[in-house]
Amino acid sequence: MSRPAGGSLPLVDLAALHRELGEELEAAVLDVVRSQRLVGGPAVASFEQRFASYLGAGAVVAVGNGTDAIELAVRALEIEPVAEVLVPANTFIGTAAGVVAAGAIPRFVDVDEQSGLIDLDSAEQHVTARTQAVIPVHLYGRMADMHAVNAFASRHGLAVIEDAAQAAGARRDGIHAGAGGDVGCFSFYPGKNLGAFGDAGATVTSDPALADRLRLLRDHGQRGRYEHELIGRNSRMDPIHAAVLTVKLPHLDRFNERRRRAAQWYRELLADHLPDWHADDPASDVHHLLPILHEERDALARELAAAGVQTGVHYPQTVPQTAAFARFDGGPFPSAERRAKLQLSLPMHPHLSREDVERVAGLVDAFSPAALA
Repeated sequence: MSRPAGGSLPLVDLAALHRELGEELEAAVLDVVRSQRLVGGPAVASFEQRFASYLGAGAVVAVGNGTDAIELAVRALEIEPVAEVLVPANTFIGTAAGVVAAGAIPRFVDVDEQSGLIDLDSAEQHVTARTQAVIPVHLYGRMADMHAVNAFASRHGLAVIEDAAQAAGARRDGIHAGAGGDVGCFSFYPGKNLGAFGDAGATVTSDPALADRLRLLRDHGQRGRYEHELIGRNSRMDPIHAAVLTVKLPHLDRFNERRRRAAQWYRELLADHLPDWHADDPASDVHHLLPILHEERDALARELAAAGVQTGVHYPQTVPQTAAFARFDGGPFPSAERRAKLQLSLPMHPHLSREDVERVAGLVDAFSPAALA
């Protein structure tokens, strides 16, 4: 349904999604409340089994959030303290934070100028004797080339940890995002393509020994009650979130297809403003975000806000440009730094109408059609 002309147009419309699935979601949450199984239990186990089947993976281990998923993956792989993990400079800070929380060192690398995803040529230049893992980030819903990543990792003897937080449902070359490396990591933050009712996450692996360690690590290292084999931590998914995700999972492909439809409308209307899309496999991209590159990014964002259109900046700094990670710099990272200055995310969600996209595209064109990168 299109919105009234001039009405507010959100970056993400969770209200519309939850209206569409409202009865199913309410029933699922009520079932958990009535069961009084409020930690662990069948709701979590059911989601783990269903998501593993969807991904074609051996096991899903549900955890508290996406950053915890990265940390637990590094720990489960037994990456040594102060070992290095290759991380794209263009990503959400949680990717690197999870590495540091596990005791390892993020070694930042640049991203491909066209896609914004990890640049394996840059990664080659940053491999050292201490490098033990690489994290390809499937940013924006775009999936990295896992065949190329795995070949790179194999040459250097590295573990592969996928950050698939923004790419639930993406597939490339027959591989599901999150199921193509040693461990895949998901966030189910509410605004994600597959979102919970709060913070939640998951790790994915087809290695039974890794799955076993991940289960131990998320629950204080215990195999049975008070049988603590490892020093773990508390990072368990709440059953209410698992119930919500179980309801949403069967709709994920349908909602992702709606995102692709909206992206195609944007592509048609803003062809000159989307210079990086020619590198994408349109069938693999699930369009968690819809970024354009604009030389007057902040001014355009203000103009769109004044017209009632919400935008986002993902992300205004590279991770090593933040105060928190400046000591790990190792730059410059020209492609990532350029994106930090120019990226602007336009509204993207499954409930966008053609009229919504035409409105946004018209505003972008009217602002400064010659200024786009």
